[in-house]
Amino acid sequence: MGCSFSGLNALYDAVNGGGDVWINENRYRIVRQLGEGGFAYVFLVKEVLTDSDAAAGSSGLAKKVKDKAHLSDDGTYAMKKVLIQNTEQLELVREEIRVSSLFNHPNLLPLLDHAIIAVKAAQEGSWNHEAYLLFPVHLDGTLFDNAKTMKLKKEFFSTSDVLQIFRQLCAGLKHMHSLEPPYAHNDVKPGNILLTHRKGQPPLAIMMDFGSARPARKQIRTRQEALQLQEWASEHCSAPFRAPELWDCPSHADIDERTDIWSLGCTLYAIMYGVSPFEYALGEAGGSLQLAIVNAQIKWPPGPNPPYPEALHQFITWMLQPQAAVRPRIDDIIIHVDKLIAKFCN
Repeated sequence: MGCSFSGLNALYDAVNGGGDVWINENRYRIVRQLGEGGFAYVFLVKEVLTDSDAAAGSSGLAKKVKDKAHLSDDGTYAMKKVLIQNTEQLELVREEIRVSSLFNHPNLLPLLDHAIIAVKAAQEGSWNHEAYLLFPVHLDGTLFDNAKTMKLKKEFFSTSDVLQIFRQLCAGLKHMHSLEPPYAHNDVKPGNILLTHRKGQPPLAIMMDFGSARPARKQIRTRQEALQLQEWASEHCSAPFRAPELWDCPSHADIDERTDIWSLGCTLYAIMYGVSPFEYALGEAGGSLQLAIVNAQIKWPPGPNPPYPEALHQFITWMLQPQAAVRPRIDDIIIHVDKLIAKFCN
């Protein structure tokens, strides 16, 4: 866990108004802020080469990154800065870094470098921390951003693009579910999927944010364990995409990676229609999101023109089975989506 260069970071903050940041031995210039949420800020940064790196035509980061395909042609990256105020937050960031380093797949966002540094807090004698996480940058935004823009323009993805985007998400999740032990992402949703538009090809879809990812399989054997799981899920799994067993967990249950399959089904619906299949309940008088989810009460919109094939609706319904034990696994989903691609994509 890198804790180096805290003094240099403070120095550059003072000199440049936060213009430069060090992540271990490499220096980055902040270009602009891309987003923020909670205690985290995301910046577009550009690597500042040393004279020796520039002369060698290489970069400090290139010496660290195993897969050179992740290196940027122009030296720009996305940097997530997390403000850490207590031990619990520190452990969560360390866990996110540990889990991110387990994955290596083209449809999962790789962590390129990271550092956690101690910074002097306002209170006399106390210290907090800041984490810096470096990722490849994707400037076309998330599926959520794209869906909002498309909704305003009354545009929809083609059936072919819907299936190709979804197939990539399946590939990324299969990688996570195939680890030993299997990992669940636990927060599959449009806001955690980066889309990059490509000329003449379907968009590239990359899943990100592994802050909620954990070993997928849990044995629940007491009421207390069930309530603890529900409480954890309420903090880490976005409500409109959260599986029924995480809302109302029995006192005796075997939870597994099929919680992600539920979220994946909701996300396929959102690729098509821009929202989760259960968000309508939030706008109804006396409507309950939890009841709509636990009873799998899907509402189909009148749809785009031309409408999507009924086979896609049946596919979503198959994933959104409230009983986790009869819900399909990721391998079943991939077999089925490949059949749909063969049928509906030229």
